[in-house]
Amino acid sequence: MKRSYGMVGKEKSDKMNSRHVKILELITEYKKMEVTKLSELLEVSQVTIRKDLDALESNEMIIREHGYATLNNKDDINNRLALHYDVKQKIAAMVVKDIEDGETIMIESGSCCALVAKEIAETKKDVTLITNSAFIADYIRKVGTVKIILLGGEYQSESQVMVGPMMRQCASAFFVDKLFVGTDGFTYETGFTGKDYMRAVAVSDMARQATQVMIVSDSEKFSQKGTVSLVELNKIHTIYTDECIPNDMENYFIEHNINVKKANKKERSS
Repeated sequence: MKRSYGMVGKEKSDKMNSRHVKILELITEYKKMEVTKLSELLEVSQVTIRKDLDALESNEMIIREHGYATLNNKDDINNRLALHYDVKQKIAAMVVKDIEDGETIMIESGSCCALVAKEIAETKKDVTLITNSAFIADYIRKVGTVKIILLGGEYQSESQVMVGPMMRQCASAFFVDKLFVGTDGFTYETGFTGKDYMRAVAVSDMARQATQVMIVSDSEKFSQKGTVSLVELNKIHTIYTDECIPNDMENYFIEHNINVKKANKKERSS
C-alpha cells in the first residue's frame, strides 16, 4: 500500500534527521528502495535523496547500488540500528543524562547500546567505555575523545562481540558502577533473555563487575522472548525504554524495586 511521508524541515547536519529515519524505515520494510521511489514518497528531489543516501552510506547503514539502496547486511547490528532508529536515539539521549563526565562504565553490544556509546562520545568528557563490542569501538572511534577499552576474547563475526573465557578474564580486571546491556526480550516467565548463549554468558560475566546493571531497550522487546537467560531480575537497577512499554510490565518492574525511565516515543523529529 502506498504511503506518503510528507515534507520534512531543515535539520542539523551532524545528526541523523527525520528524513534519514524514514528512509531507513522504508528500506527496512521493503528491503530495497529505488531513488525515484524514495523521492516520490518523501516529496523531495532525487538530488536530495542521493545526498541523504550518501550520508547514510558514510555511516555504513546502507549500501548503494545503481539507482537503489539496500540495508548494510554485512552484520546483524547494522540492521537492528536501522529499525526504530529515532526511538532508540531518544532512549540513548535519556540514558546519557545519568552519566557524568569522567565516569568509567561498561557497555555490552546491541543497537541501543551502540547509540548510547555514540551519545556519550558526542556529549561527555573524559568518559572511559569498557566494552566487549568491536562494533561499538569502531562505531565511535572518530567521535569525541572518549577512551575505549576493548575486552579480548573469541570474536563473533555477526554481532561483532568478544565472548568466552578470555573475555571473562579481561572483564574481571575492572570494577565499575554501571553496566549497560541490551536485551532480545522479556516475559514474566523467562525474565530478560537473549538469543545467543555465549553473549548471554558474557553479559553475566560483565554484570559481576558492576554495581548496577541497566537495561536499554525499545518497548517492542517487552513482548518478545529470547532463548537463553540474560541477567537475573534482582540485579537490574534501571530500565531505559520508551513510553509504549506495557503498563502492567512497568508496574511489575517498579514492584521489584527497578527504576523505569521512558523516552517519549511520539515526539519524533519534524
